Amino acid sequence: MEDKVIHATLTLGELVLAGADVLPSGYEPPSGFAVLLAMETAQQAERVFTALAVNGTVRVPLQQTFWSAAFGIVVDQFGVPWEINCEEAATT
Repeated sequence: MEDKVIHATLTLGELVLAGADVLPSGYEPPSGFAVLLAMETAQQAERVFTALAVNGTVRVPLQQTFWSAAFGIVVDQFGVPWEINCEEAATT
């Protein structure tokens, strides 16, 4: 029997993100969206990005941009695309 995630709850500070899986016969790969996660610091962004990249695919490595101290795009092991953005300003 395969391990399945049936329900999940992710608590981010005072926010709660919850989700539920579907039966295998009703599964469709995610498409047409990304979950944007804003982190307060570059260190937080690195920790979350690294965890999501385990058995996933990095599309844009986490890096400093002109708007952010850290930004990257990763597709997690379940096929969910994440855009991680740090709210700290980029240093020049």
